[in-house]
Amino acid sequence: MNAPYSPEGRGEQPVQAAVVPPYMLAPAPKKNSVLGKLLFVLLLLAFFGSLVLNLLLIVAVGISAGGGETRIQEQYVSHQRHANHKVAILSIEGVIAGGEGFFKRQLDQAYKDHAAGDLKALVIRVNSPGGTISGSDYMLHHLRKFREETRIPVVVSMGAIAASGGYYVSMAVGDAPDSIFAEPTTWTGSIGVIIPHYNLAGLMKEIGVESDEVTSHHLKGMGSFARPMTDEEKKIFQGLVNEGFARFKEAIQSGRPKFKADPAALDKLATGQIFTADQAKESGLVDQVGFLEKAVERAIALANVPSNDVSVVRYKSEPTLADLILGGQAKSSPGLDLAAILDSATPRAYYLCTWLPISTAKPE
Repeated sequence: MNAPYSPEGRGEQPVQAAVVPPYMLAPAPKKNSVLGKLLFVLLLLAFFGSLVLNLLLIVAVGISAGGGETRIQEQYVSHQRHANHKVAILSIEGVIAGGEGFFKRQLDQAYKDHAAGDLKALVIRVNSPGGTISGSDYMLHHLRKFREETRIPVVVSMGAIAASGGYYVSMAVGDAPDSIFAEPTTWTGSIGVIIPHYNLAGLMKEIGVESDEVTSHHLKGMGSFARPMTDEEKKIFQGLVNEGFARFKEAIQSGRPKFKADPAALDKLATGQIFTADQAKESGLVDQVGFLEKAVERAIALANVPSNDVSVVRYKSEPTLADLILGGQAKSSPGLDLAAILDSATPRAYYLCTWLPISTAKPE
């Protein structure tokens, strides 16, 4: 019979049990804590929330850039919030490029309010240095048409600036007395016409660029910035300016009867000069110096409605989905637009008060 195995017999040490300290043992896996689960849920919600928000932004900006027209809403301004009569404030702000946009939508709303029997007077709030002749004339034409068709009083309240085309559209009041108000710090006037032209021939020669245009007639490229303007071209452009200038003065005479009786007095003012409110009142370009509230009170008086039964509202653009999400007016970035570049390079005549190069790339 074999002897039992003995490590001693083979020169080996006996196996002994060892006690391992707790800190050397690998930690046992723990169950997920409540805090960890909560953090995971929050991160998941944040991810999906961000995803939904980005999708909404894409949709909203897409709708805004799609050219859809925003509707007009009324913002309560003063007097009685609920009344039988209404006086509306229609705003003309910034450079005038067209008129078919926000301006026309405001005017359409005024027609609707009048048809409903609510609108008793219209206050035109002008804060504009003017703009294109065609845009200014478009606004004046439609405001006159509105006044003639509705037979309700139209009063003008001038803001910081109502110059050139801004003054031109103010003639919509007609011959109603005490109907044009300028704030104490208003700049107005700048009666005149300008066709901008920049001669870059010297610069082009300096950088080695030459004009090599092909036209059907030598006047087709008249006014090109690639060469000095010829005497013939200057004469033609001056004729266009004179015609626009005469139209400007006719508009003033229709809105300021005193100048119709004394055209020489208007000629002294129609130099392109800017006037302060006090100067404009003294010369007869405006009737009164006062803020919007004073113009509103005059409109109420002309409408012959009780001031305790009238609601004064301002026409505003209804916020779009993009406006609500972005927290303001959503605007598309300008980018490089060939149509805008070509439009900016198109010769135009302006009723505009400015010292800067003129561009109409931004629509009204």
